[in-house]
Amino acid sequence: MIDHTNYEIRNKGLHLVKADRENFWDMMKLRVSKEQEDFVASNAISLAQAYDCHADGKYAQCFGLYDGETLVGFAMIGHNSEDYEDIPEVYAHSYCLWRYMIDQRYQKRGYGRDGLALLLDYIRTFPDGEEALWSTSYEPENEVAARLYASFGFEPNGELDGDEIVAVRTL
Repeated sequence: MIDHTNYEIRNKGLHLVKADRENFWDMMKLRVSKEQEDFVASNAISLAQAYDCHADGKYAQCFGLYDGETLVGFAMIGHNSEDYEDIPEVYAHSYCLWRYMIDQRYQKRGYGRDGLALLLDYIRTFPDGEEALWSTSYEPENEVAARLYASFGFEPNGELDGDEIVAVRTL
């Protein structure tokens, strides 16, 4: 597995900001391109799902990815937070990158890679308890996501989340 412990962030001003009442409206305005809309749920849905998890006492955290003061992307992680029929087994014992997107205006600038590096650093603080794995899923047609996740050491584990490929990496 590839370990990005020493990954150097190109966008030096990029940082994570937890979703709150001051920034969640701006997060809901972020959009992917028309061609990418089938690959990720809207940020409004993600924020609602995170709220629902919190209401059930489960861990889910949404973040804005900011370059300085500019909101460029959105991420959502969970830990033992999903519960539905045919849930991938790995979700029960991993941190999950539940949602991840870079706004269409800011794509192809390295924010995707840099944001993943920041999220990896955050998850390695084990904000909801220790785990050995980080998981995510992506649509089979989403070649950009597949390449990005593979470059970070994510490997398909043979499970599916609906039609999506589940991939994992060690922490």
